[in-house]
Amino acid sequence: MPALGAGGRRFESCLPDHQKNSMFKSGSNRVYTREEVSNGESIIRVEGTSRAENHAFITLSRHFRTKGLPVPSILSVSADEMSYTQTDLGDTLLFDYIESGRTSGHYSIEEIRMLELTLRALAHIQIEGAVGLDWSVCYPVPCFDHRSIMWDLNYFKYDYLKLTGIEIDEVRLEDEFDRMACALLAVPCTTFMYRDFQSRNVMIHDDKPYFIDYQGGRKGPIYYDIASFLWQAKANYPQALREQLIEVYMDEAEKLKYPISRGDFRKTLELFVLFRSLQVLGAYGFRGLYERKQHFIDSIPLALQNIRTLFAQNKTLQTNYPYISNVLC
Repeated sequence: MPALGAGGRRFESCLPDHQKNSMFKSGSNRVYTREEVSNGESIIRVEGTSRAENHAFITLSRHFRTKGLPVPSILSVSADEMSYTQTDLGDTLLFDYIESGRTSGHYSIEEIRMLELTLRALAHIQIEGAVGLDWSVCYPVPCFDHRSIMWDLNYFKYDYLKLTGIEIDEVRLEDEFDRMACALLAVPCTTFMYRDFQSRNVMIHDDKPYFIDYQGGRKGPIYYDIASFLWQAKANYPQALREQLIEVYMDEAEKLKYPISRGDFRKTLELFVLFRSLQVLGAYGFRGLYERKQHFIDSIPLALQNIRTLFAQNKTLQTNYPYISNVLC
């Protein structure tokens, strides 16, 4: 049956002997193979098409390991960095580990425990992982900046709004994009921003969360990853659980001496929830409405509901972004 290797990508682990070294395409351009080495131990071999992306993952992994952070170890790297091997973290994604809670909306004590461990570990990779990190290795850009913000907002515009056929006033929309970019860039940008932090990019190994697929990370604000994780469309976290996990995260960040104002934290977080949710709609639009992948089409109503709930509960966002609110709500 399909197994999950490093990077959360699917490949075949139970193969006939004559196929055990075959490579299998993942959801990305990287290809993963599980290989037995000795005494029943296994490693993951990765073949990539982008040297810069591979270099980012390899360098970030080695840096994080020196900090004792929960990421796979890089075992070997080819001279051209187009392939490498890493430790095998097994088959269990956090997304699958919390399946009962996701489908029912009622999370068990054990599921909540693992979510809390994950949010605590996130604070460490963001704050401790940033110390001494060479940001120039980050791919495709070293930091969260105006250009990367506009990439995401235009993703929403062209790959969601345009594909749905919704009539839009481009001037009003761009005015609010500019206002949002200014607000986002006013937030301190000093930590490692994972960029795609969600339950499919966390693996459970030895009863602990391990992080994968952070090769798109960069220097950025702490809020983006929390928004990405807690407002993941299919996670189905009750609001009370979100609040509990936010408190757990802030507790851990404070232990690491990161300055947090708890009242301001939530206000800023909601801005990043809106921004991330717009980016997610762009991704779902491209993968679903353009590429016609049903999984992403099914996720669009969930992402829209997140945005509508956010606007309904936050009058400041309604005031600052009335046109976006009107278009989506």
